[in-house]
Amino acid sequence: MSTLHRQRMGLMVGVSVVSLIGFPVSAAYAQAAANTDGVTEVVVTGVAKGTNKLNTSTSVSSLQVDEIQKFAPRSAAEVFRNVPGIRSESTGGEGNANIAVRGLPVAAGGAKFLQIHEDGLPVLEFGDIAFANADIFLRTDLNIARVEAIRGGTASTLASNSPGGIINILSKTGTTEGGTLAVTQGLDFGQTRGDFEYGGKLAEGWRFHVGGFYRSGEGPRETGYTANKGGQIKANATRDFSNGYVTVGLKYLNDKAAGYLPMPMQVTGTNGDPNWSSAPGLNIRSGSILSKNMLADKGLDGQNRYHVTDMRNGMHPDSLVFNTELNVDLAGGWTINDKFRVARTKGDFASLFPAEVGTASAIATSAGGTSLVVANGSGVGSAYTGLAMRVHTFNVILNNLDNATNDLRLMNSFDVAGSKLNLTMGLYNSTQTINMDWVWNTYLMELSGDNARLLNAYNGTTNLSQDGLLAYGQPLWGNCCTRHYDTKYDIAAPYAIVSAAWDKLTLEASLRYDHGTAKGSYAGNTQRANFDVNGDGVISGPEQSVTVIDYANSKPVDYSWNYLSYSLGANYRLDESLSVFARASSGARVNADRLLFGKVNADGSVSREDAIDFVKQYEAGIKYRANGIGLYVTAFKAETEEQNYEATTQRFIDRLYEAKGVELEASYRRGRFSVNGGATYTDAKIVRDPLNPTQVGNTPRRQAKWVYQLTPTYKIGKADLGANFVGTTKAYTSDDNQLVMPAYVQTNLFVDYALTDKLSLSLNVNNAFDVVGITEAEEGSITNNAVNYIRARAINGRTSTATLKYKF
Repeated sequence: MSTLHRQRMGLMVGVSVVSLIGFPVSAAYAQAAANTDGVTEVVVTGVAKGTNKLNTSTSVSSLQVDEIQKFAPRSAAEVFRNVPGIRSESTGGEGNANIAVRGLPVAAGGAKFLQIHEDGLPVLEFGDIAFANADIFLRTDLNIARVEAIRGGTASTLASNSPGGIINILSKTGTTEGGTLAVTQGLDFGQTRGDFEYGGKLAEGWRFHVGGFYRSGEGPRETGYTANKGGQIKANATRDFSNGYVTVGLKYLNDKAAGYLPMPMQVTGTNGDPNWSSAPGLNIRSGSILSKNMLADKGLDGQNRYHVTDMRNGMHPDSLVFNTELNVDLAGGWTINDKFRVARTKGDFASLFPAEVGTASAIATSAGGTSLVVANGSGVGSAYTGLAMRVHTFNVILNNLDNATNDLRLMNSFDVAGSKLNLTMGLYNSTQTINMDWVWNTYLMELSGDNARLLNAYNGTTNLSQDGLLAYGQPLWGNCCTRHYDTKYDIAAPYAIVSAAWDKLTLEASLRYDHGTAKGSYAGNTQRANFDVNGDGVISGPEQSVTVIDYANSKPVDYSWNYLSYSLGANYRLDESLSVFARASSGARVNADRLLFGKVNADGSVSREDAIDFVKQYEAGIKYRANGIGLYVTAFKAETEEQNYEATTQRFIDRLYEAKGVELEASYRRGRFSVNGGATYTDAKIVRDPLNPTQVGNTPRRQAKWVYQLTPTYKIGKADLGANFVGTTKAYTSDDNQLVMPAYVQTNLFVDYALTDKLSLSLNVNNAFDVVGITEAEEGSITNNAVNYIRARAINGRTSTATLKYKF
């Protein structure tokens, strides 16, 4: 651990201890700014201090817990896609989603330009750590009070590495007495889930909240085994004082969930007018290539020792989190607020990726053989002649993703020349460890969604594989993805926000200076001949050349960065129900682990151009709320730099994007009827690409012109019923702008019936009309008017659940 790393850890721990023992703490402020249990117009995300939505010159939205339950979400990403301005490709299972803010690209994966927060601090410092995306370490349950999201604006200056925006999960803190017990059963898929939460007064001046969930089942797609198993528990306690409060929280998440990677699909027609459908034997809506016949990946661990990975681990986060928040009103009008979070985090990522799809003869030839033979399951030893796959195990051991964060703010207000001047000074510190081993292997499998069998490749009578294992490594991809890295990223960022109000006009300016260091090492791969991996005394075909981590040639990581961010905004309150605003912002995102694929120099340094991606954004909008109507319209323009690396295509990205558009959020309530919705129009272009100049002028891949959501609800007697529509217009699978992913609308239906005052029964149907919706694909084009097999991800087909809920 570096000296700087130890100093920052010590500072953060010290501040948190002071938070717990050093100050008496304000029921008044707790009720006004920290009450997240009920419906409120006060927003706390992306602002210096809790404020009314119409008074801020930023685009902020919130989803209340009752709204979230209507969406019938199967993952956190399915919650996020209901936030206007957020594009959430929720097809990876309960994590590993691609998430972007209006106008900003998803060039490789994860959530590069935004952060996901829990109670105001990031789950991980970087939202796109390869195979450790932030949403893998997040679960939504009854602990949530609401979800807030800011797009653009002060996200550049009130958080590091998230210039596009912030999605903040706010927890209940016991301000409302009572609890909930709920049991949810999958009606047409295998899953049972139990939830609970309870909060209220603990003692005089004390309140608490505790809750969690546990669920088990195969999940919404067929795997042949219990693919989703685990849960979490969260608890917090708050001490309210006359001049503030202090909250202490704890969370433990230990969960296993299937990771759905692209799977083979059949596409006919033309690039501009394709027909997407299921590949033979593999349902596009409910199938997967995960199989009970492929539960053990027998290979090497991160120390080049024999190791067997249980593929049922899937996405397996194991995270213990401790957090505190202190808010104290001091003498002279000063207020101090400090948030601290420390997480001990590790886990696994294990799933199957179809690196190659074809006929049995084509796959056999590609493997260096002449035929394929069934290796396990029914028909062992028989010739295989159907469609087949070369499969890579995306097997990543997440040794250590520990992180700690502290955000300290000092605030005051002054009367200056007839204006109310608000000043906030802050200091943000964080440390993030990224220590992982990539130990991928190659197998041959039949193309099937019904427990696909492993296959052996034969060259005449010689078996080139072993029980379906073709190679220890990924020779088709040049053995790119056997590696180890152990790096630490330390960040310190002082910042300041000044706002002044004159009657109806508010002006705001903020600055943030980020500086940090990355230190550690990484090791690539080398080949080892005749390595008896399993120790059976026989050198099998795959053991003749084994890919191992090359620790003898480990390389250093040693670079630093610094940059200045700013945001300038103005808001004019025309009357009590109407305001207009404008804002200009500049922020950046530091690149982390993805640079280790080839952008680090021999001495560990990294060029400034590669280390930092800058984002400039401009916004102007109008906000209206009165008579049951809420309307928020924002015009935006964004300029985004992008340096990235994508493992599945083994390509680097070095681009500049520009995007402009309009974001709409609206709500209407009248009597028993209510409706909430949003829509985002985006016109995005690649404006610079020195690596692929022919793509300049094209639309970034997977960027649709329109993304929208709509949720109408109607109350009839004891029943609440409604629908949630999520849709997108067409988009291209790649930056070449050839193969089209068609437009689709997903319809989720729900009904909630009050059996008694405290007991209710809910039914919801996710994707009620079983539509096909494609969110990404590996291939950028097809052969027109022919049968093509490509690899893509689609939304889940129709799934239904029933929930019995008891409130007490």
